[in-house]
Amino acid sequence: MSSRRKLAKRITKAFLPIILVVLAAFVAVTVWIVHGITRPPRAPYLVTPQTFSRVTGPMLKATDVTWPNHDGTQARGWLIRGAEGSPAVILLHGYGADRSWLLNLAVKLNETTNFTVLWPDLRGHGENPPVNRTLLGAVDGDDATAAIDYLHTLKAIGGKPQIAGPVGVYGIQLGAYAALDAAKRYPEIRALALDSAPASPDDLVRTATSRHAGMNNALLQRLARWGIKAYSLGKYQSTASCELARSLREMRVLLLAGSEGDPWRRSTLELGKCFNGSVEVKKDLTLTGISLPASTGEAEEGYDRPVIEFFDKALR
Repeated sequence: MSSRRKLAKRITKAFLPIILVVLAAFVAVTVWIVHGITRPPRAPYLVTPQTFSRVTGPMLKATDVTWPNHDGTQARGWLIRGAEGSPAVILLHGYGADRSWLLNLAVKLNETTNFTVLWPDLRGHGENPPVNRTLLGAVDGDDATAAIDYLHTLKAIGGKPQIAGPVGVYGIQLGAYAALDAAKRYPEIRALALDSAPASPDDLVRTATSRHAGMNNALLQRLARWGIKAYSLGKYQSTASCELARSLREMRVLLLAGSEGDPWRRSTLELGKCFNGSVEVKKDLTLTGISLPASTGEAEEGYDRPVIEFFDKALR
């Protein structure tokens, strides 16, 4: 054996254990990140229809319902029925939130429009979720269409369909991306109200990783993207929100963006350039859907009213 080959062999033996340790460390960190971001923090519901009724007095006619997703998993949500044959609106919360964040908006929307309103927990969210993990936008759009399929099974008194006509979807952040994806799949969705929309699911992964790790680190975010792709077995595809928007036709759109300094402001406003047709934009809002639970009654009313009026006009 030549001296050069012997030297290479010695170097390999010397550094191979170090390389293996480094690789193992990267794998361990990736597993830790992916496990954390696919299981977002959970807390007891801020409010439920039962506790809401104790405060407001009259019994809230919201029911706890379940239905199957297209992949056979179970979904759940709260439902308020509107008038027979009315349009329907689905409300989708953001990453790390749950359906209780949107209860007030759902009640106001139903009372004002008499539309049927359904607002589910997204995968991996809420108390003791039936699906324990989220894939950060990979399947949430398809789950939203499964919710529409469920709405079509509802019957009013006398056996007539509970809903008829177009459907509207409101979404915050992860919910906004899911709404876009659902609208591409189901043309009966004719109105979208999108708050804090990400440019792509990669934005959601970046934000979730920074939150989980407690730091904004490019290497950790890259590991998270690689990890989520492997973990989802190919389901995670970071299709840009703009690409989804360009595929939509005859869509009424309302975009809701915060003031300067809001991390989702730029991506939300940029999305407005991607739709075919006119887009209504509410920008420089002091309150967005992400901060709804911390809002005062007056501020919340100022946020809810444009959303309700938008759906009332768009779905009539």
